[in-house]
Amino acid sequence: MGQKDIISKQLIQRIAVDLAVYLLGLPIKVDELELLATEQQRVEDRRADVVAKIRQQARCFILHIEIQNNNDPVMALRMLRYYTDVCFAYPDIPVQQYLIYIGAEKLSMPAYKKDDGLDYRYTIIDMHDVDYQDLLGQDSPDAMVLAILGDFKQHTKREAVNHIVRQLHQKLESEPKRFREYLSMMEILSENRDLRPYIKEAETMITQFDIEKLPSFELGLEKGIKQGMEQGMEQGIQKIVKQLLKQQLPETVAKITDLPIEVIMAIKNKAEH
Repeated sequence: MGQKDIISKQLIQRIAVDLAVYLLGLPIKVDELELLATEQQRVEDRRADVVAKIRQQARCFILHIEIQNNNDPVMALRMLRYYTDVCFAYPDIPVQQYLIYIGAEKLSMPAYKKDDGLDYRYTIIDMHDVDYQDLLGQDSPDAMVLAILGDFKQHTKREAVNHIVRQLHQKLESEPKRFREYLSMMEILSENRDLRPYIKEAETMITQFDIEKLPSFELGLEKGIKQGMEQGMEQGIQKIVKQLLKQQLPETVAKITDLPIEVIMAIKNKAEH
């Protein structure tokens, strides 16, 4: 197993614990959780989001967590199939199943499957009932990461993600390595909501803010402006913008240079052709 796989496994393990503690209300610690293989050898390629063995002093059980972003009419049947797969693999250990729903539409999936002689049930956590700001208010980096799954209420995706990333950065500003680890966890969870571009954008703005605080940045910008004035204001500004666009988003460059976004995009398009 490569280093990347090891890091991913550690992150997923931590995510599983955070989901259990902050969303499911289960008192689980990292050293009590062991991730289990979840790929099943069938015709189709299926994989449960998280399957873990929990070993506590008083009990041992299998925790299965699915994150779902749409109303699947056969979700209960899928969960039942996951349940039987896990039971076949670990027949002597009880199983607890949870589905975390993060879809845009109102939850309409039942948390049960009933038939003659069958009464199967699992638990659904509807994230529409969880305000992301409540998770941020817990002042814990772990809860802040899970806020990416919460209901953004009246805020746009960009506004909410910027708020979450900024607050996480403020909490861990003196620990850049931990900040990067938690941001990686957030990116993993955000894939279910297509929020990764907004996270990258927020991260870029924070990085640029940190760079702007360095004296070398201010000196470099002043030097570039001076050169621009000597060579011709328009040509110099274009040169500065092109250099910034190599590492920054157009919106960030517009903010740095105080130029309209239309001007930035025109320079960017010209440079690409």
